[in-house]
Amino acid sequence: MVRQKDRYLLVNIIYNDVPPSQAKDSVPDLLLYNQPTSGELRPQHLLKGIRSEVAALFGDCGSGAVERSLQGMKYLSPATSTFILRVSRAHYRLVWAALAFMNRVPVRDGRPCVFRVVRVSGTIRKIEEEAVRRAKLLVRAARSEMVAAATDGPSSSAAASSALSTLLRVDRDQPRRTAAVQQSDLGEDSPMAVDVDSGDSDSG
Repeated sequence: MVRQKDRYLLVNIIYNDVPPSQAKDSVPDLLLYNQPTSGELRPQHLLKGIRSEVAALFGDCGSGAVERSLQGMKYLSPATSTFILRVSRAHYRLVWAALAFMNRVPVRDGRPCVFRVVRVSGTIRKIEEEAVRRAKLLVRAARSEMVAAATDGPSSSAAASSALSTLLRVDRDQPRRTAAVQQSDLGEDSPMAVDVDSGDSDSG
């Protein structure tokens, strides 16, 4: 029996409609754009929104492919605006494209937002570890930014800059990891395979 290979997508919901009243407050910028999501959001709302966007982008062919391959939501946290999707390896790029075109939370009167895929992996364990690591980095960077704003000292500013740089460095490494995953999907002999270090390919 052939084992079905899946891909797990770690997605963050980023809000870009910061109200002027909040922008003037002493809330760190990182927290302004990484706000909690409405408690009305349920896994079925997200799945319905993704399927609808796939149908709009790729028609009946894409809709039929994703209907069976989008195997559900493994995790959803409105508090951290994070969720994990499980998709078959053959069609996860369709789901990724649909997420890139979604611009609102799929609930009634949903806020404008960006759905950002921050990690793709062949194992749920790697995705869960990355979600925890990013949450810790975000808290550390936001805390350092608050301390720097309160003290306005050079050491505090340096700490905030260091924490933010660490978080941004994680983001810059994501395309490399994703390219490694895509290379493992295409196969080493494929002309479309890219030449990257496969040390963290997360292939499954």
